[in-house]
Amino acid sequence: MIALKLTQVGNSVGVVLPKEALAKLGVEKGDVVYLVEAPGGEMRISAYDPSVAEEIAAGEAFMDEYRDTFRALAK
Repeated sequence: MIALKLTQVGNSVGVVLPKEALAKLGVEKGDVVYLVEAPGGEMRISAYDPSVAEEIAAGEAFMDEYRDTFRALAK
């Protein structure tokens, strides 16, 4: 477990992430992270955007369904 410090940033409150947490998340200054509600009501910080994963899954399903059409169009 890594303890996070809350700090005042203008009229908001920010979280300070130590180097170890940044490395584990695979992010650096300027990147976007997501606060995601997990089962049971817990909150998690993630570099992964669940809505993008849903869109990618929908696109892959569409491509699988029309695979023959895409192959014909590629000729």
